[in-house]
Amino acid sequence: MAAREKDGENILQKNQDQEARLVGYIKENQDKFYRLAYSYVKNQEDALDVIQDAIIRAMEKIHTLKNPEYLKTWFYRILVNECLNHIRKAKSILYTDQIPVLEGETNTFGEREAAIDLYHAIDKLEPNLKTIVMLRFYEDMKLEEISKVTSCHLSTVKARLYKALSILRVDIEGDPVYGTQNSLIRRKGEKEHEKEATKSI
Repeated sequence: MAAREKDGENILQKNQDQEARLVGYIKENQDKFYRLAYSYVKNQEDALDVIQDAIIRAMEKIHTLKNPEYLKTWFYRILVNECLNHIRKAKSILYTDQIPVLEGETNTFGEREAAIDLYHAIDKLEPNLKTIVMLRFYEDMKLEEISKVTSCHLSTVKARLYKALSILRVDIEGDPVYGTQNSLIRRKGEKEHEKEATKSI
């Protein structure tokens, strides 16, 4: 009887530790979550609603997370699913004043214009391609992490990323206006190819 009570206390303590870890992670990364949610729903209020729904679902399911090391990819999977569920239910418009800027870029007028062009191009991608591009270039996730978030094999993630980059390259280069945002994503795409070529040698 005492052993059973002890096991129950251990499980309760583990759940409380997981909840505390989740709350801390959410507080530290709320800006990133908002940026990703907004990239899908394109509305501040809806983005906050999506994040709230994701947090509620995560708190309800936190006890199912067996390995705390996977907290990041586990939560992002929930958030992406909530974003996709939202856009299936409603159509949204694009508010260009809150277009995210790629990591490493400043926020000048010219770069904002380039960001809008690039963002429009990404927004036209199929959802499964858009998700991978957003996670790779805006959230700076590794391909292995994206594989866990999307529940896809690594080879599938790579194939979708290369397909998305090919589509974006055609779309972007078909526009006479070039910006640093467009150049940056092309450079990052080329680096992805270089990494794969190095691995195959």
